[in-house]
Amino acid sequence: MKTYLLLNSGFSLDQYLRVDLSISNEVLGDALRNAESCQAYLDRVLDKHKKRVAFGGYLERRGLYDGFGHFNPGESGKREYHLGIDFWAPAGTSVHTPWEGKVHSWANRTAPGDYGPVLLLEHQVHHETLYSLYGHLSAGSLSGLYEGQKIEMGQAIGRLGTPEENGGYAPHLHFQLIRNLEGFRGDYPGVCAWEQLEFYRQNCPDPLEYLNYSL
Repeated sequence: MKTYLLLNSGFSLDQYLRVDLSISNEVLGDALRNAESCQAYLDRVLDKHKKRVAFGGYLERRGLYDGFGHFNPGESGKREYHLGIDFWAPAGTSVHTPWEGKVHSWANRTAPGDYGPVLLLEHQVHHETLYSLYGHLSAGSLSGLYEGQKIEMGQAIGRLGTPEENGGYAPHLHFQLIRNLEGFRGDYPGVCAWEQLEFYRQNCPDPLEYLNYSL
């Protein structure tokens, strides 16, 4: 099935670099403590390998969320397993949908550590209904949307937001696939606790298995 790159055509796949932001990466140190130090770490890694886009993170166990109470409400365990793929690129980078579909819902989730501007689309992919979630967009990405709006394959649907508008992170796209939205609108958990990992592994498949990327 044909697919389009999520980030603008200025970044070819040979410019992508898989990065490890898990708790097992001892080189990270405290680089994830804020947006500035995280960006500095990513810049060093990308410069070293002469790449432009860092990506990865599906089911990765991260310490990135330790500073945000949003992820640790206490009722269901510490949420630290990442359920999507992150694509780290400069703020303002154009974001495109890999398949045709329609707008399901959107929101600007402004709590520190949340998605910031987030958009969900509905698709038919490989004969199943899938919802794609695009988190940490710019505020302007949500302008002019309406429920059921048709989206063409490869269409620009927004841009990456700055830390001031994207929940407090170094600029990146959180891209997640969801089979059952469980009634959520303009939101869906992007990080889970160990106790729920098997459910979310089934409900949120690895996006790279659907994107047809050779990475």
